Formats: sequence, structure tokens, C-alpha cells
Amino acid sequence: MVIILTVILAVITYYFIIGIQTKIPKEAKETCRVETEQFMGRNIFVITPDSEKKSNNVILYFHGGSYVAEATKQHWDFIENIVKDTGNTVILPDYPLTPKYTYKDVFRMVVPLYKEIIDRVSVENLIIMGDSAGGGLSLALEEKIGEENIEMPEKTILISPWLDVRLTNPKIDEVQKIDEELNKETLKIAGIAYASNDGIDSYLVNPIDGDLSKLKNITILTGTKDILNPDVYVLQQRAKEIGISIEVKEYENAGHIWMIEKNSSEELIEQGYQEIIRLLEEK
Repeated sequence: MVIILTVILAVITYYFIIGIQTKIPKEAKETCRVETEQFMGRNIFVITPDSEKKSNNVILYFHGGSYVAEATKQHWDFIENIVKDTGNTVILPDYPLTPKYTYKDVFRMVVPLYKEIIDRVSVENLIIMGDSAGGGLSLALEEKIGEENIEMPEKTILISPWLDVRLTNPKIDEVQKIDEELNKETLKIAGIAYASNDGIDSYLVNPIDGDLSKLKNITILTGTKDILNPDVYVLQQRAKEIGISIEVKEYENAGHIWMIEKNSSEELIEQGYQEIIRLLEEK
């Protein structure tokens, strides 16, 4: 455990010094069109199909990485496949990462970005997606725009979302015994850095606590071998108590963001991916 904590602290320090930003893998440009735009000093990647199959739908996608890491090649491969298979356009923001930045910096960017997107794209054609930390960010953004009475996207798909950086759910320790990807203590370090001095109890950091009353058409995909799984059901129950439906698709023996990281059986990977395609194409 000491070695793990030392490594994660070294990674965080490295990211703080150099200010990591996402780079486009060469392979991503082979089958899709990737354009880079600027927004508030950050890169915004717009990925569109390089084929005749083109939908009017636009996906605003927030990648995971414990709020510390940039989008990986696995993220790019996953997004590229979605673009090819659905014809949807994907907007991938290179949002600020901790510990150089905190949740305040992230929301100073993503709320205005969302407003600009809905000036260009009808909300009926807008889908928000996010995985892991990006899933938590996606939900927190919707709670924030709901608070400001801004129109919601038509649909939201969250993949293994990180809903509470405090990780206090007692069921987490039981799942930790079978989770081969995530470690509670290392995640907590990243969560504390993201929250900074004043955000550890903010709903923007822990969307499990936010106002769910404006949410609509939320689907969560989660695996039973993921320590973030128990909080999904806490969120679902909170929503149910106020008459809001959150659909949960649980996959037995699937790991964290399994259809992106390819860390489960081929059958589970394919099932999860095809469910996402179905959700994206569903009217």
C-alpha cells in the first residue's frame, strides 16, 4: 500500500509541474475527422464520421482518469468506434486536471462550454456521456445547469461513474476485495486534490448529493467488480424518492469502465458496448 501511495503522489506531482493536456493519437485521424477548437484556453476536440453515415446527434463526452489523467488511447478508440457505428459527432473537452487545477476551474470552463454548445445544437439532439470521473463530472454539470434553469440534454449515459470522492459507503470495502482495477485509498488522494480546500462536501465534487429534480433520461452502466458500483444504487434510491427515474444496467463480474479498458470478458465488453450503441440510437 505504501508503494502504491508513493507512486500516485509522484504522478500527481508530475502532472502538477507540467500541466498535462490531451494529445490526439495518430490512429484517431485514420477513420474519423478530428478538429481542434479553443475554448477558454483549452482544447476542444470535435470528432465527426469520415463517411456518409452522419447523424444529427451530438455527444458531449467527459473522459475519466480520477480528475488527474488525460484521455487515454483507449478512450480515443472507444469514441472513434462510437462515431463510426452511430454517425454521431463527439465533442471531447480537454478539461483542466488536478492537482494543478481544482473543481472550480473545471466548472468555470464546462458550464460556459455547455451554454455555447446548446446555442449551436438543439438539446433534442444533445447527449451527455462520461466515464468514471467524467461520469461524475457529467452528472454534477447537469445538477449545476438544473440549478440555473438551463435546458437539459435529451439523454445522459454514465459509465462506471465516480459519484462521491469521499468513498464512505461501507459496501465499498466489500467490493474492494474483488475489484482488480481501482484502489479506494489512491482514489481518495485524487479526490481530495480535486476538491481542494473547500470542496470536499460540494455536490459539484460529489454529485451523489446534488439536486436530482431536473434530471431526465439518465442511464448508468456499472459492473459488480467496481468499487464505485455501490454508490450507483444510493443515487438511484435518492432519485426514486423524489420521483425521478435513473435506469441502471448492471453487469455481473464486469470491472471498471470495462468496455473502454477491455478488462473483462469479451462477452461482457461486447454486451456493454452494444447497449451503449442501442441507447445512442434509441429515439
